[in-house]
Parts: sequence; structure tokens; C-alpha cells
Amino acid sequence: MMGRVLSADLLKIRRKGLWLLAVSGPFGIVALQALNFGIRYDYLTKKYADDLWGGLIENIALLVPVTVLAGVTLISSLIANVEHQTSSWKQLLALPVPRTAVFAAKFLLSVILLGVSCALLAWGTAALGVALGFGWNFPAVKILKISFLPFLASLPFLALLLWMSLTVRNQAAPVAIGLLAAVCSLFAGQLPEFVPLAWPLLAAGPPSGLRLAVGGGVLLGALILLVGAVHFERRDVD
Repeated sequence: MMGRVLSADLLKIRRKGLWLLAVSGPFGIVALQALNFGIRYDYLTKKYADDLWGGLIENIALLVPVTVLAGVTLISSLIANVEHQTSSWKQLLALPVPRTAVFAAKFLLSVILLGVSCALLAWGTAALGVALGFGWNFPAVKILKISFLPFLASLPFLALLLWMSLTVRNQAAPVAIGLLAAVCSLFAGQLPEFVPLAWPLLAAGPPSGLRLAVGGGVLLGALILLVGAVHFERRDVD
């Protein structure tokens, strides 16, 4: 049943700019680092002479948390706006489909869009390194780590912001909260490891905080998703 709801949601987001948004995030990161290495090629290749791929991955990893959180914010809001703008909640929820399936399908759609972004970032990172002359022997595991793990660590924010976006017509509050979290993530290195805002950065960094960041992100995200689904099931949506 949820598969049919998800298929309908995929049709609804056509021509809504969501796929373009999913592509623009990783493209922006790769383009910025292409410009960074292009302008300072001699300096950066000398600085990272012992590990050119490691230097590129380190520079890209710094941009991933803020981009992921901004993407989570905008995608969850735009998905909710598809229903809010057309005032189609009453018709949708009148169908013989559990509300929890509707909520879960919206979440899964968000995960698909952001998963595509992560995959494009991994591909773009490898392509950029090859284009810069770092060779074809790229560290695939490290590239996949910085591309996907920050997203897993940010699942609590996705679940929370999607919950807020689906239940509130005015998107100002969830968007403001999400973008504020994205900006604050630039300074997340100063936060204790148990603070969820620090998890996307920890997930892209050294292995020491990796288990807490990813495990905590998945578990807390699942808990918020469950609470949000129960609330969505019981609440009237305008």
C-alpha cells in the first residue's frame, strides 16, 4: 500500500524542482572545491603531497554537513508544500490509506531524494580527483563515508522537520529552524559529541565519534519518525 502512495508522491513532485535541488547540492560542493583546487592548485598539492586524495576528501567533508542540513530543510518543506499549496490534504486523507503510510511515504521520498544527492556527491568527488590528476586509485570507502554517513547522522533533523512541515501550513518555522541548524553546524566542532547537531560533522570526520554519530542519528531519527507518525495519525491537517 505504501508503495502506491510513494508512486503517487513521485508523480506529484514532477516539475516541482525537487530533483533539481537534489542535484544542485552535490554539484555545488564539487564546483566549489574544483574552484578551490583550481585557483590554489600548486599550494594545495604541495600541502597534501603525501595524500592528495585525502586532502581533497578533507576539504569536501567540511562542506557536507551544512549542505546536508540545508538540503534536509528545503526538501522536507517542498514535499509538504506539494499538498499545502493545492489544499489536497482532505482529499488525500479521505482515501482508504492509513495516515501512517502517507507520513512514511513522504519520509521515504525525502530519503530517496537525499540518497540520490549522496550518490552524486560520491561520483562527483571521484570525478574531480581524477580530473585534478590525482590518479584512478581513489579511496572509495572514504568517499562513500563522507558522502552518505553525514546524511544518516542527520536523520533526526529530517524526521523532525518533515513532521513539522507536514502538520503546519506556514513553512516559515521549520525552514528557519532547519537553516539555523545548517549554519550552526559550521561550528559543531565546538559542541559535545552527544549533541545531535554535532553528529553530521562527526560522521564525516575521524572514526572516534563515528559510531555515536551514525548510530545515534539512525536511532533518534527512527524515534522521532515514530512519534511524528503517531501525531500525524491523530491530528487534523488543514
